[in-house]
Amino acid sequence: MDKERYALPLYIRLLRTSTKLEQLAQKDVLAYGLNITEFSVMELLYHKGRHTTQAVKEKILIASSSTTYVIDQLVKKGYVLREKNPTDKRIIELCLSPSGEELMQEIFPKHAQTITKKFDTLSIDEMKQLQSLLKKLN
Repeated sequence: MDKERYALPLYIRLLRTSTKLEQLAQKDVLAYGLNITEFSVMELLYHKGRHTTQAVKEKILIASSSTTYVIDQLVKKGYVLREKNPTDKRIIELCLSPSGEELMQEIFPKHAQTITKKFDTLSIDEMKQLQSLLKKLN
């Protein structure tokens, strides 16, 4: 029973913190004319390179049944290209266009700084400990 006394309030705090962090990220990327799902797709392609649509759906942090729609919007904006795989022409891969690459080079450092600033109240050791505890929960 003692664990329950701590577990339930901790659960609520984790949810509230997660929501606040998500709102911070959403507000930040909105300033660049993107929604959080668009940014997540672009960030994946920026850091990990070419991916199929299916691989993007599996890897982005935001679970979304509308990933294809989001990719279509990024293609229309000129930030993402669909290209045939050079070794297997049946496979279509996504990659950043030159303008998408340029945008990410401009905005990602600022975005990373915004997120990092939110953790200013924690020391590096505390951040490592929190990472470890969250990993243990997962």
